[in-house]
Amino acid sequence: MTTIKFTFNGKAIELTTDPSRRFLDVLRNDLRHTGPKEGCGEGECGACAVLINGHIVNSCILPLANVHQQEVMTIEAFSKTKRYAIIEEAFIHEGSVQCGICIPGMIIATESLLNKNPDPTESEIRIGLSGNLCRCTGYNMIVKAVQRAKERGRGLW
Repeated sequence: MTTIKFTFNGKAIELTTDPSRRFLDVLRNDLRHTGPKEGCGEGECGACAVLINGHIVNSCILPLANVHQQEVMTIEAFSKTKRYAIIEEAFIHEGSVQCGICIPGMIIATESLLNKNPDPTESEIRIGLSGNLCRCTGYNMIVKAVQRAKERGRGLW
């Protein structure tokens, strides 16, 4: 057992547990944040994406020890921001939401992309979303949603 300390959605957290536990399991089972989803369990689909120090990370392949002294943000906290509202509106407007499994990760990927590059080309958007799989909607509508968010959010990223 090890004590792991980190900032989680703006709050200081201290957990004494096995540091090799998957961070996704800690998020869902211990912290009761179910926005990040178990998709593939192998870091391939992005359904479990979170932001750590502003960078997108797949929590299903991340050992808890790796969040020690880091700042973690999940979709639950991000959903309370103005930037989220712009992304959400764009995804809804473009018909980019269906089953909901991939959407938290897609929104986190969109935030990560626009935070690094506020004016990405279509090719850069596709590359920025490439670690996220969608089985329902299709990528063209999601790319259009990111383009809409980029336009509507000018100056926020």
